[in-house]
Amino acid sequence: MPALRRGADRGALAIVLHTHMPYVEGFGTWPFGEEWLWEAIVGCYLPLLDLLDAGAPLTLSLTPVLCDQLEAAGVSERLRTFVEGTRRETHEQDAAGLRSGGHDQLARELERAWEDYALGLESLERRGGELLDSFAAHAQWTSSATHAILPLLATDAGVRMQAQSGVDSHRRRFGGSWRGGFWLPECAYAPALLRELEDAGVAAVCVELTGRFGVGASEQLRPLATDSGVVLVPIDRSTISLIWSESGYPAHGAYRDYHHHTIHHHNPWSNDGAPYEHGRALALAREHAADFVARTIARLTDAREGASLPGGGLVVCALDTELFGHWWYEGVAFLEAVVQECHRQGLELIRLDEALERCEPEPEDPPDHGGTASSWGAGGDLSTWSGPAVAEMAFAMRAAELEVLAAGAQAGTAAARELLALQASDWPFMVSRGQAVPYALERFEGHRDALARALRAGPDSDPAGLRNLAVDANVASLLAP
Repeated sequence: MPALRRGADRGALAIVLHTHMPYVEGFGTWPFGEEWLWEAIVGCYLPLLDLLDAGAPLTLSLTPVLCDQLEAAGVSERLRTFVEGTRRETHEQDAAGLRSGGHDQLARELERAWEDYALGLESLERRGGELLDSFAAHAQWTSSATHAILPLLATDAGVRMQAQSGVDSHRRRFGGSWRGGFWLPECAYAPALLRELEDAGVAAVCVELTGRFGVGASEQLRPLATDSGVVLVPIDRSTISLIWSESGYPAHGAYRDYHHHTIHHHNPWSNDGAPYEHGRALALAREHAADFVARTIARLTDAREGASLPGGGLVVCALDTELFGHWWYEGVAFLEAVVQECHRQGLELIRLDEALERCEPEPEDPPDHGGTASSWGAGGDLSTWSGPAVAEMAFAMRAAELEVLAAGAQAGTAAARELLALQASDWPFMVSRGQAVPYALERFEGHRDALARALRAGPDSDPAGLRNLAVDANVASLLAP
């Protein structure tokens, strides 16, 4: 395997950003619904696009269900209405309330934070209001149609429709530059998926193999070739945990506290309970970026000294995009500093597609033909989406899939799209984690009832209630033998 960094054997880092949002466009507002999308656009997607446009070599995965929403009619207009109305007014109201209570520093912070929204609208205007077009130059990996947990689907046909619909969606929107990268939702992997993935044109997937190899194992730093031809790219839990863990960087005291909020859910406090100071937090983000790069170099060095790692090894740090700028307010600033620190400290930061083109995956030894499914969820298994708290939902999804298959050609596009909507991982995830449970149950039962109506109505059923959800549903792939 040739060295990833020409003239060197130090290895490389690939940061993979998995960009996903449940389909909330047109399905509810405060306290749950479209607001999630608007906040992610302003706090995360627009600042990240500025970084990507500046040349940051990050790997971007966009789920089709997020793209469905960004492509929907009227999205930019409703975002502007939300920002110029709701967000401006609630910042003003909360700042006034804090000031009247003698909390001038907190009030000033809310007034400063409002500028994030104003700048977001300016950025959107510069982009002609077309966020999806802005992503086109950076859209490298795709995913299943509605972020379904593929190992939990009932049939190969169900997997085929989710995978093929996702690939079709990506190709329609972003052209023929796709190199076969496919994000498995929640990194949920089982060897039985490989045939359907290969048939859909998938060349590589990220997988969580910590349960198989152990935290910090050198095996986490080398892609694996399967018999099917699909390459397994292990994500590196020890590196990810520097950011995504209870003691990760975002938990440090100077950063903005996401959970401590005003009446209208604005956040003028730091994690340490003090009034938030933006300059102090940005300085800490730069320190943490330098530490992250230094620790990644040390990870590669230690692994290389402990095992044979042709090419120096590849650290894949995969994270949810929405962590940056939304959950972790300073996250995009951290990413920008990481790009700079990689250059300063001599660590190659590389897009994952390019890394895979420059190295030869090692054969999976021994091949895993039927092992236990893995994920990056709690416990490394699938229990978040199928455990006791959500078992009825998991069984209902599978039963619905079998009903649609039994209906065959009489099911129609509307039924197929409602099935895809029902299979989204988001609904059981929210219930398992105790987050917006009423909304999740309402959405799940709504799609379940709509699917039943579509099956009764037959192939001419009207899918209008789905808005722009799963518009590229590949019904033919579901019915193929």
